[in-house]
Amino acid sequence: MTLLTGDNYLSSIAELNHHVFIQGQKVENIVDHPIARPPAMAIAETYFQAEQDKMKSLFTAQSHLTGETINRFTHIQHSIEDLVNKILMLREMGRKTACCFQRCAGLDCMNTVYAITHDLDQTAGTEYHQRFIDFLRYVQSNDLITAACMTDTKGDRSLSPSQQEDK
Repeated sequence: MTLLTGDNYLSSIAELNHHVFIQGQKVENIVDHPIARPPAMAIAETYFQAEQDKMKSLFTAQSHLTGETINRFTHIQHSIEDLVNKILMLREMGRKTACCFQRCAGLDCMNTVYAITHDLDQTAGTEYHQRFIDFLRYVQSNDLITAACMTDTKGDRSLSPSQQEDK
């Protein structure tokens, strides 16, 4: 397994052949678009930092699944040291980018799903955990980005939070 570089990530965006529209206009190259470039570069920084010799210990970890070196943004935390390194990594990313770097929620959700599927399998005799491990192994071996969205599902979704009857 090889860790992606920041340049690999940026060039991979173009290879996706997706259709992106910003303010009603089709975007041909996300990395060159003035609105899409900052978040793309912030994500790329998570890869650039893992390439830096002085940052490798903070931005990479050893996979408990394969024993290989992986990007810490794809790592399942197993110890207090893992949690401390995660926080130090996030602080460093904040210093480097001064913006959202798009990977925190995905990292936290992966760790949550890892624990929940384990407990669910123990309680209900299901096989969700092994399926999640297979997915996680794929994410780690391809150095992929996982994403998550947070939203409040209560109330009238057509109204903003301040307009809700029960704020």
